[in-house]
Amino acid sequence: MKIYVDCDGIRGLFERAENDGRSFLYEQEVYELVRLIGSETVPRYVLVPKGARLEPDRVSAIPGDRIVIKAVSPFITHKSDAGAVRIVPKEPEALLSAVRAMTYEVPESFAALVEREPGRAPEAYRGLEGDALLAAASRDLKGMLLVQYMPASQQFGSELIVSLRRTREFGMILSAGLGGTDTELYAESFRKGQAVVAASTAMTDGETFFRLFRNTISYKALAGLMRGHRRIVTDEQLLECFAALIALGNHFSPLRPGVPYVIEELEINPFAFSNYLMFPLDGLCRFSRPGEMPAPRPVEKIDRLLHPSTIALVGASSREMNVGRIILNNILANGFDASRLRVVHPAVQEIEGVQAASSLDALGTKVDLLILAVGTEQAAALAGQVLERNLAESVLLIPGGMGEVHGTEDRCRELQKRIRKARQRDEGGPVFLGGNSLGILSHPGRYDSLFIPDAKLPKHRGEHARRSAFISQSGAYMITRMSKLSFMDPAYALSIGNQIDLTASDIVRFIDRDEEIRTIACYMEGFNDLDGLEFSKAVRHSVLQGKEVLFYKAGRTPEGKSASAGHTASLAGDYMVCESCVSQAGAMVADTFTAFEGLLRLSSALSGKAVSGNRLAAVSNAGYESVGIADNILGEDFHLELAGFTEETRKRLARILREARIETLVEVKNPIDLTPMADEGAYEAVIEALLEDPLADAVVAAVVPLTPLIHTLPREIASDDPRDLEKNIAGRIARLAARSPKPLVVVVDSGALYDPLASAFEQGGIPVFRSADQAVWILGKYVRGRLRAEEIRAGRG
Repeated sequence: MKIYVDCDGIRGLFERAENDGRSFLYEQEVYELVRLIGSETVPRYVLVPKGARLEPDRVSAIPGDRIVIKAVSPFITHKSDAGAVRIVPKEPEALLSAVRAMTYEVPESFAALVEREPGRAPEAYRGLEGDALLAAASRDLKGMLLVQYMPASQQFGSELIVSLRRTREFGMILSAGLGGTDTELYAESFRKGQAVVAASTAMTDGETFFRLFRNTISYKALAGLMRGHRRIVTDEQLLECFAALIALGNHFSPLRPGVPYVIEELEINPFAFSNYLMFPLDGLCRFSRPGEMPAPRPVEKIDRLLHPSTIALVGASSREMNVGRIILNNILANGFDASRLRVVHPAVQEIEGVQAASSLDALGTKVDLLILAVGTEQAAALAGQVLERNLAESVLLIPGGMGEVHGTEDRCRELQKRIRKARQRDEGGPVFLGGNSLGILSHPGRYDSLFIPDAKLPKHRGEHARRSAFISQSGAYMITRMSKLSFMDPAYALSIGNQIDLTASDIVRFIDRDEEIRTIACYMEGFNDLDGLEFSKAVRHSVLQGKEVLFYKAGRTPEGKSASAGHTASLAGDYMVCESCVSQAGAMVADTFTAFEGLLRLSSALSGKAVSGNRLAAVSNAGYESVGIADNILGEDFHLELAGFTEETRKRLARILREARIETLVEVKNPIDLTPMADEGAYEAVIEALLEDPLADAVVAAVVPLTPLIHTLPREIASDDPRDLEKNIAGRIARLAARSPKPLVVVVDSGALYDPLASAFEQGGIPVFRSADQAVWILGKYVRGRLRAEEIRAGRG
């Protein structure tokens, strides 16, 4: 497919507007831009400057018997609200009358609108009212645009909005969906991805974006796939439009070196369709000069941060158990060689048997990792010494208040400025993690700098295989998950805090090199400039390496954004854009804490299992669970199907029911309800049959443990009696799970008495949920994520 994008011509549009003192295009210039990206059906128009005479010969060249008149003003963006759009007959008298009337009435209507709703006042009109406001609106009215009238279709979904905009975190974003005046209402009313889709232009192409768009209500309406609709546009037209806008976005992108202009926002709302022709009816475009690009960090030094051979710690008290002393104890408890560890303290020789140095200079050597567990002002001063004298390869900033508390922004910016200056030296200066970091746990690096005592947060210390890493902008969220989820034993747990230097994408890229890590879990509250895009690229690379990336983004609401900004000095971006970019990169995106924990649970246990499809088989011994399982196979962003059994499996299940003498109580169907009359043997046999059925891709086994026919009490689970071991349902199902390549999930819906049963399943390597609906809902998200990752690896993403 060839696209026709005249970037030089578009640059000329921007230059002429800039020479006119504008950083935006008027609507007629937007039409010209649309023509320059290949549109063959730009509406015909005539611009009548304010005070100029209407020229009938020029108007007569516009097709049709009606004309759309639009007021041209730099500040009237929502024209219909201000009475700035009229449709009149294409007759000289009617046109002349309308132009003259609108010249006076539009400024009056707009001034009245601003006085009624001051929040909608443009910056240039803030504080104006009455005659002064009206005079400003009249002064800024440039004229009238007479545009070819396109009859609007009354068919739902016949208008398309397409927009290209620059975002702080993710760069250039293309979005498309249901257009017209009700665009925002559509976006709120339809399920996720049905009204509008969005993607990073740097990470997609026309065909990939078109595949996303095919899932929307908009496409189904335009393509005639809805009842009562007929196709009004070709796939090729839509594909060409998306590909051209992606090329345009990537050309005028802040990522492109030497770019003369950056498109801040280009919106066509709507494109209308008639006889397989695609007409832009309204549009806006804002542009800017490019700013400074974020400086790259020497990410190779993260190796010294995570696997240091030497560590120095500032802030450990010799008299009390303060934050620094807790960190010191944890470093030692995790096995770090005390001879390679130093504390910096001006008045003592040693603390906890670790040699002390009176100052940073007294260390006598450059250390791999310096941990600053002191107040903000002291930490900033010490960081300055490290930068000036090149005293460390990496620095962990524990203190909060660096940029997150009002009044500390200047201190934070000054430190960042000094870091960038140090980067210009040959050795590049140290890398910094934090501030407001709760610390790092690095089992491969044999140290633990989390400032939580072991009594409060016991850890799985010692040498054994660990397959996960946890990256969190909130240290509290990270440690509470580690405390709450018994299976959480990450090789790396990093509280990255405010990202003064190292960012989330830097950490993901580095950890991606560790072939032992299969799961990377990330909790984020906000990204640095353009680091959302870099993070998405890092996620994509991890997924291509066969890893699973789990992601939760805080700050989805205005209130949430405010809370996260106060916590980690993060500017929370547009959640829809973030979710789209990160999920399209291949991450499994959770929208609740519960979903994130559930995905952690599944990834920890099932990352080595094969997920070849979305067909689910399920068994329970309670009717309500069978119904709950069936009710939750369809979610907002996933779809499971209830598997149909092969004839061989049906016969096998019928035989199991007969042997268990419950054939008159239980019907062979999916989900299969064994009733409380089934014992361990029946359960085991049914689960085995479901796992071996070629039409089932995953199995959910729900066990209500209160039935007297199953041995589920703590004393029965813990018994050493061989007869009890034979009846142990946790052990029997665990053996099935170990043998099968398919995912198996267990549900134990009961009270605290049966916590040991749930723990026994978990110790057997099986993910356990305490309600069937939650198990199916989260399994659906996990399966969709696994299948999406396979699409990416196969080149279809």
